[in-house]
Amino acid sequence: MNILLLGSGGREHAFAWKMVQSPLCDTLFMAPGNAGTAEIATNVAIAVTDFEAIKALVIKENIEMVVVGPEDPLVKGIYDFFLNDASLKNIPVIGPSKLGATLEGSKEFAKEFLVKHNIPTAAYDSFTAETVEKGCDFLATLAPPYVLKADGLAAGKGVLIIQDLEEAKSELRNMLVGQKFGAASSKVVIEEFLDGIELSCFVLTDGKSYKILPTAKDYKRIGEGDTGLNTGGMGAVSPVPYVDAVLMEKIETRIVKPTIAGLQKDGIPYKGFVFIGLINVKNEPLVIEYNVRMGDPETEVVVPRLESDLVELFLAVANEKLDEFELKIDPRSATTVMLVSGGYPEDFEKGKVISGLENVENSIVFHAGTKFDNGNVVTNGGRVMAITSYGDSFQEALAQSYKNVAEISWENVYFRKDIGFDLV
Repeated sequence: MNILLLGSGGREHAFAWKMVQSPLCDTLFMAPGNAGTAEIATNVAIAVTDFEAIKALVIKENIEMVVVGPEDPLVKGIYDFFLNDASLKNIPVIGPSKLGATLEGSKEFAKEFLVKHNIPTAAYDSFTAETVEKGCDFLATLAPPYVLKADGLAAGKGVLIIQDLEEAKSELRNMLVGQKFGAASSKVVIEEFLDGIELSCFVLTDGKSYKILPTAKDYKRIGEGDTGLNTGGMGAVSPVPYVDAVLMEKIETRIVKPTIAGLQKDGIPYKGFVFIGLINVKNEPLVIEYNVRMGDPETEVVVPRLESDLVELFLAVANEKLDEFELKIDPRSATTVMLVSGGYPEDFEKGKVISGLENVENSIVFHAGTKFDNGNVVTNGGRVMAITSYGDSFQEALAQSYKNVAEISWENVYFRKDIGFDLV
C-alpha cells in the first residue's frame, strides 16, 4: 500500500524508518519530511496543516493510509476533514478526531476530563484576563513552587514553574494580559506542584481496545542536571529502569483503562496514540498532561524497541482489531542523545553544514531539523538530530550513542552529556 506520513521531525523519521521495513509498505510519502527521510521515503513539500494539498496528493498518488506525526493537524481536525469528504472517508487516518485532540489542544479540557473520570492528577483551577486577580489569589493558597500552564498549544514551552509567589503573580499577568504565549495563554491553568520523578506512558488505541507501548523518560531542560530553559527534549531512555510491575499495574488500572473508557463514555472518536505524561509521587502515579501523538525524542527510543510490524499495527488500529494484535517488544534498552543548534531553545542559526554522518557505526541517526542544500546535509531547526543506540543496559546504550555523537559536528553543535544521570 502507499502511505502518507505527516511531519518533519525526529519522531517522523523514526516512524518512517520502521514503516519502510514492512512488506505492506510499497511507497512511503512524507510531507514535508527532512534530509533523513529523503533517503528512505518520497518527500513532498506540503505543510502538515494544508489539508487541501494533502487531499490532492492522496488522490493523485492513490494513498491508502495517512499517519499523523505532530499535534497541529490533529488539533485542527485532519481526522474529521477526511471523514467528512466523500473521496477521502474510506482512507484511515491514524490520529484522533478534533474533539479527541482537544486533550492536548486545551489544558483545561484535559483537566476536566481527568477529574470527570476520577483519574489521579494535581489540584488545579483555570483563569482568563478577566479573572487574573482571582488567579493571583489562588496562587497565594498554594505552596511553592507554582505551576502555570498556557491552555493552548505553545510548542512545548507554555509551562512555567516558579519558586517565588510575587514572580508567579507577575508571570500570570504577563501570560494572560501581556499575551506572553499569544492566543495559547488567553487562558492559564494553575496547578498544584507535584514532587516526584516524571515518565512517559505511550498507549495506542483503536477507540475500543489498547496496547501499552514501552515506557520512556525524556530530558526537557537544555542544561545538564536538568537546569535552564525547557526544550522539545534533549534525549530519552527506554525502558524506564524504576518502573516495575507494581507501578505499571497501577498506571494501567488507575490511568490507562479509565482514559480509554472515558473516551468511549464521552463519545470521543479516537484512533491513535495517547501520550500520558506521568509523575511518580512515592510510587503513586498521577497524570501531568495528555498529548495526542507520540513524544519526541521518546519515539526515537520506543519505535526501535518494537519488534512488531508497525504498518500491521496501524492497520489493526484502523480496523478496530487491536485486541487481536500481539505486540512484540525488544528486551534491550534503547537510548537517544539529541544534537541541537547553538543558542537553542532561544535564537539559533540555520544552514550549518553537518559533517561526520558517514562515520556513525552501530547507532541509528534520526534527523529532526535537517535539509539538503547544494549536496550537503545542513541544519534546519533547533533540534537537529537524535543518535539512538541499543544496549543490554541503558548505560551501555548511552555509551554507544555518545561514541557516535563525537563523530558528528557542525558549527556551534550542542548536546547534553548527562542523559540518564538521575537513573543511576
